[in-house]
Amino acid sequence: MQFKHAPAAVSAVFDDPNLVSAAGLVPMLRLARSAGVDRLSQSRLSVPTDKGSNAGAKVMALVAGMLAGADSIDDMNLLRHGGMGRLFDRTYAPSTLGSFLREFRFGHVRQLDAVASRVLGNLTADASLLQSRAGERVMVDLDDTIIEVHGYQKQGASFGYSSVRGLNALIATASTSSSAPVILGQRLRQGKTGSPKGAARIVGDALATLRRTGVSTGARPLLRADSAFYGHATIGTAIKARRGRVGDCSDGPGGEGRDRDHPG
Repeated sequence: MQFKHAPAAVSAVFDDPNLVSAAGLVPMLRLARSAGVDRLSQSRLSVPTDKGSNAGAKVMALVAGMLAGADSIDDMNLLRHGGMGRLFDRTYAPSTLGSFLREFRFGHVRQLDAVASRVLGNLTADASLLQSRAGERVMVDLDDTIIEVHGYQKQGASFGYSSVRGLNALIATASTSSSAPVILGQRLRQGKTGSPKGAARIVGDALATLRRTGVSTGARPLLRADSAFYGHATIGTAIKARRGRVGDCSDGPGGEGRDRDHPG
């Protein structure tokens, strides 16, 4: 029987200047750049002060860190190990990226929604993410889930309908008979938020993003949601989108307004 299970007081550092610890970043970052992640982020994000400078490069760094397994600001230090400097024009300290994110308000989240929508449109132009036949229904699925978190100081975390401490994630996906589900939109909300709150906005965004992909020109979208979402706001938005009267909610000029679904 092992008496002590504490880790040994040693640390491992990847410091070979000719190698990178995550080789898969090379094709993924090329794909992200071809889809316009850095260019769109640079042109659409208006984060104030000097902390918002070079927004495109900082968003690309954050995307790369998450792809490499980072789940906290401190983990972003992995982009400064080994030969990572050869993959990036510049590498940012975790504190710099943290300062960048702390300047975000909900309006900047909406700007990122606009970036994500256009990135998906660019991706579908180069890859067959959503394939459909003429007259086929494109299933747009709307649902929420609880992401369990731990700790009393986690911003926005609380007990919701599942009796689990966490955050509420609202996700809209699209799929066809020959294509796997593709995420059209998402929103992270307070854990105690009810399912239908803010659903109308994400429905409008998701259907606008679907039109941007071009798949809806030969197929008709069909919105599916649980009974909790069957209210006038959500259904009315879907009907208006079908008649072409709902635009992309993320097209606004920055949208510095406050959304109560946002945990901040």
